[in-house]
Amino acid sequence: MAVQDKPFTIAGHTFSSRLIVGTGKYASFDLMKRCHEASGTEMVTVAVRRLDLSAKGEASLLHWIDAQRIKLLPNTAGCHTAEDAIRTCRLAEELGMSKWVKLEVLGDDKTLYPDVEETVKAARVLVKEGFTVLPYTSDDVIVAKKLEDAGCAAVMPLAAPIGSGLGIRNPHNIRLILETVKVPVIVDAGVGTASDAAIAMELGCDGILMNTAIAGAQDPVRMAVAMKKAVEAGRDAYLAGRIPRRAYASASSPLDGVIGS
Repeated sequence: MAVQDKPFTIAGHTFSSRLIVGTGKYASFDLMKRCHEASGTEMVTVAVRRLDLSAKGEASLLHWIDAQRIKLLPNTAGCHTAEDAIRTCRLAEELGMSKWVKLEVLGDDKTLYPDVEETVKAARVLVKEGFTVLPYTSDDVIVAKKLEDAGCAAVMPLAAPIGSGLGIRNPHNIRLILETVKVPVIVDAGVGTASDAAIAMELGCDGILMNTAIAGAQDPVRMAVAMKKAVEAGRDAYLAGRIPRRAYASASSPLDGVIGS
């Protein structure tokens, strides 16, 4: 049975695009801006700790983001403790960037896996302080539920390690999270190409966040276009309802009424 679509709404804000894009690793700010436009994104992440606060005019990353159309999502990339992440979110608010934050607390520099214990700890504090928290987390359904219970506006399980391009490694766990939480589920990290994005959306995810897959492509602008189309196609396929998988063939044309049958 086909699924009825619902708007992509986070904390009362509805987005037309289900694709969230990063701002790092681009060869230039101009290229970043063109990729944002090509992707159709309405929300981009900005690493607060890596932002050059002394830069002015065109030397500033923020100069190249259309704040009238695109919502800023400051992130806590590079933080390894709840305290560091909380401090970074407060800094983003002081800078006037946004009260919305992508919470990222890393537990390991090699895999860039999240420290889920510190993430939940930080989320509880930030929610109490009035932040709209979108946490990067593992594909653990129990952790996702704890983050929802902490008041997070969405949960963002990884598809694979950050920047790996490995695609959805554990679709079963993503499905469990989708069945368990009521807040939007946004796949974050590990998408490598358009088919990965489509698969994530076909599972029923509400959105996707990516950076390296676009910024690191040989033609980033064309990849941004491909990702936009893949997210839309994957969502449509999910809503349409795929045919069941079968072990054996099933004739495309019915045999009823065939002469000699």
